[in-house]
Amino acid sequence: MAAALRLLIVIAGLYGAAGVALAAAAAHVPDAGRLGPASSMLLFHACAIAAAVLLVERGIAHRIPGLAAIFGFVFGTALFAGDLSLRQFTSHSLFPMAAPTGGSILIGSWLLLTVAALWPRRRS
Repeated sequence: MAAALRLLIVIAGLYGAAGVALAAAAAHVPDAGRLGPASSMLLFHACAIAAAVLLVERGIAHRIPGLAAIFGFVFGTALFAGDLSLRQFTSHSLFPMAAPTGGSILIGSWLLLTVAALWPRRRS
């Protein structure tokens, strides 16, 4: 479990770095309208992943739905930001509806994190 949580923190760090890089690119690349939203999603969800890992690790959020929410943040953000970035730089999409699919996964993941926080923990 500790190794999986550590990997999620590594992913959060990489998402944060990518978000800053895309924000810088958005400031310097002409017509970079897709990079701003991609950067925002990476930066917001880097923080969300790190915070959710801590909530699960501390037992504040129930482990199973909490981990599912975190992995949803990882995959939803990759789809959303990846599709926008790919379309910006190559004019091609990951696949049809990739960004909306990623966005839907993110919405569901936030709701799942809510469930994880409301789910009562068992007392040992």
